[in-house]
Amino acid sequence: MTDLGGTRGYYASFDRREWERLETPQGRIEFELTTHFLAKTMPESGRVLDIGGGPGRYSRWLCDMGYQATLADLSPNLLDIARAEFGEDRIREIVEADVRDLSRWSDNTFDSTIALGPFYHLTSAADRRKALEELMRVTMPGGTIAVALMSKYALLRRTLSIRDERHRMAEASFVEALLSRGTYDNPIPGRFTEGYGVEPSKAAKSFEEAGLITEIVAFTHGFATGLEDQIENLRSEDPDAYVSTLEVLKATATDPSLLGTAGHLLYIGRNAPR
Repeated sequence: MTDLGGTRGYYASFDRREWERLETPQGRIEFELTTHFLAKTMPESGRVLDIGGGPGRYSRWLCDMGYQATLADLSPNLLDIARAEFGEDRIREIVEADVRDLSRWSDNTFDSTIALGPFYHLTSAADRRKALEELMRVTMPGGTIAVALMSKYALLRRTLSIRDERHRMAEASFVEALLSRGTYDNPIPGRFTEGYGVEPSKAAKSFEEAGLITEIVAFTHGFATGLEDQIENLRSEDPDAYVSTLEVLKATATDPSLLGTAGHLLYIGRNAPR
């Protein structure tokens, strides 16, 4: 297994920032679209594993929706934030775990699983296969599996957006590794470390090859990339226009023509009967 110590350290440095991220203009749109598509595809009730869920913002939504949620993550300090925020009396379980080893849970434990962070930190194809095998194993046949992905182009955009990193665009090996294999590395301490970006048009391929039945591939910002602040202003200035904008975003987020520009992609598949 790849050592994810750098990833653990990266999120450990966040403290409450990861909890608050989904309250920013960018994060609010991601949360609205992600929960919309989860609600469309998940069963009405049951046990749900939120693996890589950090401080538990999505787990809190699951609990509010009446699911029996289990929150798991690599980062102990993010799990401590989760415990402080809503207490373990509202959630079935809060535990430290790696998506590649879910052996604490037996086969078919969960009606649904969501992994909205781990996969774009797994640079090894073997690690991604193992993680998916584990998700499929612990999920009931017919249950849904939701995975957040990053596009390789989003990692290029990230590099260009940061002043002391954009010089790497002149490094042929860096650009070639990202474009041909989707692998990303960052030697600057404290930054987004190793990453994996998918080819957007092939986002569903590895999941379908493993046996999942694709339900949805969506862009969790839709056409709103770069317009998040303006949409946030609508929330207070013109609530009706804000609600209508969210509805248009939800209706168009699966348009394949948008996926190439996506930062975060959401894949939702159904576990085939075994």
